Amino acid sequence: MLHELLLALLGFTGDLIVDEREQRKTLGLAFNTDSPLSDECTFKLAPDISFIEPSERDLIERLIKLGFYYRELDRFAKKSRNLSWIRSVTGVHPLERADELSKQGREKKPSVYRRAIANGIGEILSVYRSAVLHIEQKLLAETTPILATVTQGLNKFFVLFPPLYEVILEIERDDIRGGQLLNVLNKRCHCGVPELRTCLQRLLWHGHQVMYNQLAAWMVYGILQDPHGEFFIKRQEDGDLDHRSSQEEISEKLARTSVHETSLTDWHSGFHISLDMLPDYISMRLGESILFAGKAIRVLRNPSPAFQFQKDKSFQQTMRGSQRIQGFMHSDFPETETELDADLTGGELLPQSEADKIEAMLKELKESSEFHKRSFECTVDSVRAIAASHLWQLVVVRADLSGHLKALKDYFLLEKGDFFQCFLEESRQLMRLPPRQSTGESDLMVPFQLAATKTIAEEDKYFSRVSLRMPSFGVTVRSSQADMARSKVSLAGKANLTSDTSVDGWDAIALEYSVDWPMQLFFTQEVLSKYLKVFQYLIRLKRTQMELEKSWASVMHQDHIESAQHRKDGINGSTSQQRRQGIRPMWRVREHMAFLIRNLQFYIQVDVIESQWKVLQTHIHDSQDFTELVGFHQEYLSALISQSFLDIGSVSRILDSIMKLCLQFCWNIESQESNPNTSELENIAEEFNKKSNSLYTILRSSKLAGSQRAPFLRRFLLRLNFNSFYEATARGVLNVVRQRPALPL
Repeated sequence: MLHELLLALLGFTGDLIVDEREQRKTLGLAFNTDSPLSDECTFKLAPDISFIEPSERDLIERLIKLGFYYRELDRFAKKSRNLSWIRSVTGVHPLERADELSKQGREKKPSVYRRAIANGIGEILSVYRSAVLHIEQKLLAETTPILATVTQGLNKFFVLFPPLYEVILEIERDDIRGGQLLNVLNKRCHCGVPELRTCLQRLLWHGHQVMYNQLAAWMVYGILQDPHGEFFIKRQEDGDLDHRSSQEEISEKLARTSVHETSLTDWHSGFHISLDMLPDYISMRLGESILFAGKAIRVLRNPSPAFQFQKDKSFQQTMRGSQRIQGFMHSDFPETETELDADLTGGELLPQSEADKIEAMLKELKESSEFHKRSFECTVDSVRAIAASHLWQLVVVRADLSGHLKALKDYFLLEKGDFFQCFLEESRQLMRLPPRQSTGESDLMVPFQLAATKTIAEEDKYFSRVSLRMPSFGVTVRSSQADMARSKVSLAGKANLTSDTSVDGWDAIALEYSVDWPMQLFFTQEVLSKYLKVFQYLIRLKRTQMELEKSWASVMHQDHIESAQHRKDGINGSTSQQRRQGIRPMWRVREHMAFLIRNLQFYIQVDVIESQWKVLQTHIHDSQDFTELVGFHQEYLSALISQSFLDIGSVSRILDSIMKLCLQFCWNIESQESNPNTSELENIAEEFNKKSNSLYTILRSSKLAGSQRAPFLRRFLLRLNFNSFYEATARGVLNVVRQRPALPL
């Protein structure tokens, strides 16, 4: 009886101890290893046993539960460690093998984490088997064997096996895998039984070994090693992938996608964090750091082929032009940093020594017997810092971020005012007519290239990246005829930035900036669309300011010609004097318009753009972290948009209306120089005064002037209202239009 009891403790039943599930064979319900786990113990003493005392029966019933738990745990371990589904597809074509693996994987739902937990359970079961063997030896050595010997030898397993069985039952019932499995074990580790806590921590350690291997593949080599979708870093397309697609279709799709496009897609939207698989004890911040580190390593280990070909040459040019960079940074690069860059010119973007350092840190975590959250956080932060630093070296130093930022400031923020002044002057007569659908952009090519010839120096290597566009027509006017193989970021379809109050079709003029790898990691579509939004606003403002000046110059020139002609013909000048007196109120309105536009231009170009540019320079000089640079640049763009009031609908609409009125005023004057339409000019003047005073009223409100979103707004208001004119005329103008004297005929 004792030997049959010992066999039952190892999961083998017989005549004395029976398994109720095996008895179902008579009903045609055969038991096999793939049967689901039982919710309750099925090992029972045979009902026809009569020579056992009730106390002994209770003791044996209690002991054989350990045998049931052992068998179920052993079944789970064998099932989870079954690798036959891998061996069954060996020796076939790789595409067919991948298709077969995915098909069998969906059927059997293999799990690397379950296999690791099964290994830990196997360790515990081996200790249990050794204890049973030791009990057998003691029973054989005793002259009078007793059940107390069995109970004493297996006493600690009464504490271990029931909770472990509950764990595997929960895993099987809810199909728990990956990070969810780690969550279950971590929660159960918080118990008051030292032996049980030690066992559960050992199982958790085995699960963490898989996670550390996945982290090493991701954070050292940039490879997502996750065949069964259990890691908390996932590919973005995994959820949308149609598993019915054949491997040939997938291969063709990958073949059509270049390495360059794949790299950009991976960086911007290729991977994401799966919250379902992210363990609860790993914060979202840490998950994002792991995600960033892996993506950065992928970028550093897989540079664009074009960049690999040109990196040494471009880097040397960058170093020769370091005086310009130093002027941008307001300081020299540290000597050690320059030496490091020089050493990297012929080497890898991620030195092997740094990869070994990351691997050593993860190996140290892996070898620890317990999971220490603080150590894990420090390691992840260190790896992220290494990746961000080398990505900073790639983007800022090798790819010349400072030069690209300066170019965007020159052309999108109108820093090169002489170029845009020349362009607007050359295209002034063209813009008086509506753009032609077939040749509208081609017509702009002549003044654009002419202005470039007059004002852009040959050494400006960034001008060739600038294109002029008319989004309504969809034809690009390139600034250079050189056919450069680079990817473009098309903005016309992404940002509909033209206002409903557009004066004409030329308000849709846009710039496009071509960026190469790896600058596309920094200058995304969203970033360039913000630059475009500011550019379209500034170019309209500059065009309005130029028209106001040109209208004054044109009319004064005509007036001087008429005066000279009158003097030549001997005609009395009183008529000319009366005419000047008659149009004086009109020029007073023009001066008010020019005053507002000039001050608005000065505010945006000096108080907003230049001040924010200095802040950005300081941040770039002080930072050596790529993610910090991205954040600083986003703050820079957000400040430009918010302080220029482009994100306030009421203000931007008023400004658009004011520019529209100014242009209409100028065109009416120049088209009717000899006999101006006073009624139409009166309407324009009245509407302008209403809009300008409404603008002043809104800007001086406490929500804007008293907030931190526009720190230099008070200076702008002070310039506008230096003589209290606006303050005196703005009262009640939102609802009451102040009467103006009629312009004399």
